[in-house]
Amino acid sequence: MSLQAENIRGSLLMVAAMAAFALEDMFIKSATQTLPVGQVLIIFGAGGFLVFAAMARLRGETVFGDSAPSRTLCIRSVFEIMGRLCFTLALALTPLSNASAILQATPLVVAIGAAVFFGETVGWRRWTAILVGLCGVLIILRPGLSGFEPASIFAVLGTIGFAGRDLATKAAPPQLTSAQLGVYGFLVLVFSGVLALLWTGGAVLPDPMTALKLGGAIAFGVLAYNALTGAMRQGEVSVIAPFRYTRLIFAMILGVVVFAERPDTFTLIGSAIVILSGLYTVLRERRMSRV
Repeated sequence: MSLQAENIRGSLLMVAAMAAFALEDMFIKSATQTLPVGQVLIIFGAGGFLVFAAMARLRGETVFGDSAPSRTLCIRSVFEIMGRLCFTLALALTPLSNASAILQATPLVVAIGAAVFFGETVGWRRWTAILVGLCGVLIILRPGLSGFEPASIFAVLGTIGFAGRDLATKAAPPQLTSAQLGVYGFLVLVFSGVLALLWTGGAVLPDPMTALKLGGAIAFGVLAYNALTGAMRQGEVSVIAPFRYTRLIFAMILGVVVFAERPDTFTLIGSAIVILSGLYTVLRERRMSRV
């Protein structure tokens, strides 16, 4: 397969992954309207864990890998818990479009982490783009203004958690397969759900409709994870990565259609700034890698 064909295939997989992630978020947000956040995380994590464990076994792999969890994997798990728990709280307490818009800053936070922890070179232009993107997040949050939602801080903390997870994934043992990483990733959701449920209490038996929503979240979560892994293994990352931002488009459409949300001017302007800043950092990195 030619590089151009790989880029097209990878881009389509990335778009599919982002659509699936947006649908996963929609089902989770809907489920949290009748179930505690902790219970949703427990069921979602257990379902994803079982699916990825079965995938590992079907591929002839051990479920947890051949070695004991490393320090890096433990750090990844902590950030996974932080990201999933906080972002799920953001989905439950704030509009889907707002939470998803803030989440788009994850690549910018990853770029900061890569410079600090991995010594990657970040020139003044990319630092400027990162700062502009973070200003876009502040526009969405609008702290100190009447439209500020304190619960949006959960989306910020979730973004930091996911960025830390991505950085730790880069340093994770290379022998771990995508299915094994999925096993660890979903298993820690069960623990985070237990912690949240111990704090809030209130577990109830899901009704049939809520059970279907949780099943949809699990199905689309697994599809999204697999599509994302496939996308990142195709062609050039600098070509494929910008399609991550289609997640916000899908999220806003679902927010309007399913939850009757109406993103305001601040959210739209802030989202545009975050996306343009992220695209610039990706394109700048691509240009520098070719010099």
